[in-house]
Amino acid sequence: MSADRLGYPPAVSVTRASAPPLFERRKFWAHRFGVAPFLPTTRAEMDELGWDSCDVIIVTGDAYVDHVSFGAAVIGRVLEHQGFRVGILAQPDWREPEAFAELGPPNLFWGVTGGNMDSLVNHYTSDRKHRSDDAYTPGGSSGSRPDRAVIVYTQRCREAAPGVPVIIGGIEASLRRIAHYDYWSDKVRRSVLLDAKAELLVYGNAERSIVEIAHRLAEGEPANELRDVRGTAVAVRELPEGFVEIDSSEVDQPKGLVSLRRRALAHPRERTAVRLPSFETVRNDKVLYAHASRVLHQEANPHNGRVLVQRHGKRDVWINPPPIPLTTPEMDAVFELPYQRRPHPRYEAAKIPAYEMIKTSVMIMRGCFGGCSFCSITEHEGRIIQSRSRRSVIAEIEKIRDTVPGFTGIISDVGGPTANMWRLGCKDPKIEAACRRPSCVHPGICENLKTDHSDLIGLYREARALPGIKKVLVASGLRYDLAVESPEYVRELATHHVGGYLKIAPEHVAEGPLSKMLKPGVGTYERFKKLFDRYSEQAGKEQYLIPYFIAAHPGTSDEDMLELALWLKRKRFRPDQVQAFLPSPMATATAMYHTGKNPLRKLTRAETAETVTVPKGLQRRRLHKAFLRYHDPNNWPLLREALTRMGREDLIGNGKAHLIPRYQPAGTGGLGEGRRRKQGNRRPRKGTALTQHTGLPPRQTGNRRRRK
Repeated sequence: MSADRLGYPPAVSVTRASAPPLFERRKFWAHRFGVAPFLPTTRAEMDELGWDSCDVIIVTGDAYVDHVSFGAAVIGRVLEHQGFRVGILAQPDWREPEAFAELGPPNLFWGVTGGNMDSLVNHYTSDRKHRSDDAYTPGGSSGSRPDRAVIVYTQRCREAAPGVPVIIGGIEASLRRIAHYDYWSDKVRRSVLLDAKAELLVYGNAERSIVEIAHRLAEGEPANELRDVRGTAVAVRELPEGFVEIDSSEVDQPKGLVSLRRRALAHPRERTAVRLPSFETVRNDKVLYAHASRVLHQEANPHNGRVLVQRHGKRDVWINPPPIPLTTPEMDAVFELPYQRRPHPRYEAAKIPAYEMIKTSVMIMRGCFGGCSFCSITEHEGRIIQSRSRRSVIAEIEKIRDTVPGFTGIISDVGGPTANMWRLGCKDPKIEAACRRPSCVHPGICENLKTDHSDLIGLYREARALPGIKKVLVASGLRYDLAVESPEYVRELATHHVGGYLKIAPEHVAEGPLSKMLKPGVGTYERFKKLFDRYSEQAGKEQYLIPYFIAAHPGTSDEDMLELALWLKRKRFRPDQVQAFLPSPMATATAMYHTGKNPLRKLTRAETAETVTVPKGLQRRRLHKAFLRYHDPNNWPLLREALTRMGREDLIGNGKAHLIPRYQPAGTGGLGEGRRRKQGNRRPRKGTALTQHTGLPPRQTGNRRRRK
């Protein structure tokens, strides 16, 4: 489908953007100190290294794991490679200002991140209930980071070292760089740059940005004058000289709102600033909030994106275009820095769940061109895939084999944000540079997209042939609409790289929510399942797909959830753990949730304008989750009430054609319509995909015994 039909402007000729090599700068003088075994976390560790001070101190809401999967470690090692002395304050006690003075003041800047997750996503469920665990904390316990960690940590850094610049980054800062709807306070909040009172905000994967910033600060440039670094945002009072400002309505005019002459393409993109509606405006006008979200996503391609400007009171938040993606040699260089690949020794024997999950996994790429509207990967890492070389991946597998204590010969995952996008991308760099589509695979796979999985098949085969490697698994999320384009990939996957279960995410089966999610139809899932089952059988393996679904996503009606429940029952799926939509900051689906509008299309105030059904309120969200767990007796009273209201009482009964029974087991769901004899633990039917109690496929048990 064309960009026009998606509601996006057609592509124009754009010069592909470029950047100097990541590590071309001359190293800072402190490189003479060499490489630290672990980046220091205490004054005593600094003394052992012979340091009198740190040039940069990174404050993070996660435990310090010196591994490429943890953002603070990556930025720390990148800066160390450039000659800077970097210290880490991992999960400092924000209630004690002295905790932020542990390493003394940094010479150049504080680097503040909430960690690998937004602190509020980390703390609260989609129902706003407090989580009892934290996978990024030793022991997995909750409570080691504050709510809105970026803001709190920045305040403490100011107290510990007044006058030292603070640069905020990571997922929490990245997704809150403009005025954004905050689900937990149920209001539109300012850019976190202003709330934190930081000098700079770095968004996305920050290697290029942070290297440039560190060197320019070391050369004496004031932090608040670094206005031209890609992938950053800064507060300004006036536009820099040489820039032309255009209104966002000229980029994507909301119908019925304004009537301005379109001149957006008449100016050089690199010297054009697009003014978004102000914070005060989008806070009070939902149509313009959705419009601002739409324009932000249109300007997300690093090769054609322009500066965005948004007024907050008397100041502007100036958001530079996204960073240039890393080349394969640069990716290799970042991933091959001297990480210890384990938690800091200070944690002793304490387990860090997030580390335990990835310690024998290998990340082979970044980014995702799927563009799912509810997902934050695109907003943070971008749509252009950044791939490592085969040599680098194989070398890391060998390092895991040779250095990880207790390694059993099993690589737990070879993947990334999406397991099967390694080395995939646009066939034509010029088309990629000009493209403004939100997704390369919706409503169908773009004709310009390379979908050949042969390189990835070759990587898998080389990895599993290594001495000492028994199994190489694929545990990252799989894009099955791409996989069906390469049946040989599905064969390789099912035959050698699945540990009994493969996670995939159809998310829904009804067209309404799928169109708002930018996900393929259920027919594509069926095609993949057919291939997967065939090749699993040919390999003599009993393997199952574990599909994930989202309840209460914008665009989902009660009837849509009923359709999904009936589909699940026909397929004999019984999901155990289900997920309700969580509106993360800046996602397109979050704009739908807040405004009831569809930013995937042009916005209008007309009465005929498209509106989006938004399941809100605890009771409605509970109902949608109950449809996913139709087999749970505790949900039956709620479902009976809903089915009666919907005029679908024909689905209530004790036969196989019914969704839920009329009886209610004692002790479940409140008062029922009767009691039924307890059946005991009956064996599951052969082929049942998910069980109520474990959420995992049962073993093949043959036919059930007939009841007398």
